[in-house]
Amino acid sequence: MMKVDRGNYVTIPSDAYFDSPSSIGYDATISAPHMHAHAAENLLPLIKPGARILDVGSGSGYTAAVFYHLTENAKIIGIDHIPELVEFSVKNLRKDGLSPQLDSGEIIMVAADGRKGYPNEAPFDVIHVGAAAPFLPEPLVDQLASPGRMFIPIGDMMQDVWQIDKDGDGNVTKKKLFGVRYVPLTDAPART
Repeated sequence: MMKVDRGNYVTIPSDAYFDSPSSIGYDATISAPHMHAHAAENLLPLIKPGARILDVGSGSGYTAAVFYHLTENAKIIGIDHIPELVEFSVKNLRKDGLSPQLDSGEIIMVAADGRKGYPNEAPFDVIHVGAAAPFLPEPLVDQLASPGRMFIPIGDMMQDVWQIDKDGDGNVTKKKLFGVRYVPLTDAPART
């Protein structure tokens, strides 16, 4: 995380270095740094050279940048249903020096419904979900590699982060890690 300047990923520069979430517009936030650290630490055992990583609710692009710096030759797919946030994330990643990785396709940012995953690039060794789903989206479980791991907040008013593991035989286990408060993983806003 030390290789990624959070200041490149916030809309309010004075909020960049506080350990708290910060609004990035469109009812979305960049999570507090301690939450990014929890996610990275939890997923690190499966973030290996050549890993395929899906970042659902990628927002500002910060977590995609963190994942890129954790290994070599990985493919990072960031997905958000708000096109303006995808544009914002690409701008942020370029500002943070990751233009070559965007241009080469090592990092791809996509505007789509992340709850459906990204089947074109599946399976994923790691799936990080940066907003709370009301229930575990089955397409994401289906797109986990064997072995693979997902870090996902689940719940409405009361939320918990869950670790979803798929072993080499395709067996899925679920482990509740801790309580959290995330913005919801939502539908794309209606366009008029």
